[in-house]
Amino acid sequence: MVRLPLTPAEVERGQRLGALLRRARGCRSMLDVALASHISPETLRKIESGRVATPAFPTIAAIADTLGLSLDAVWAEISQAERTVEDQSILPVTRHPSLVS
Repeated sequence: MVRLPLTPAEVERGQRLGALLRRARGCRSMLDVALASHISPETLRKIESGRVATPAFPTIAAIADTLGLSLDAVWAEISQAERTVEDQSILPVTRHPSLVS
């Protein structure tokens, strides 16, 4: 199976997800959170570091549950920068008359 390279937006989203999970974990150990989430500490480490930019939904759901985060809050946080770009006003495109009749 060939994996397509991640887009810059996916990489950035993965980094935001990792930062959110690290903040939410606080002083809890990575091992404690990983075991409570039924994932390996290595998987959690990779997600938190942004090395796994697109983790499986059940994995994120388990971690969010362990950390007391709602999935809505997780999505709102990681998609915030994307919405900011989309919300910026877009200049209208000026169309020039065609030179071909």
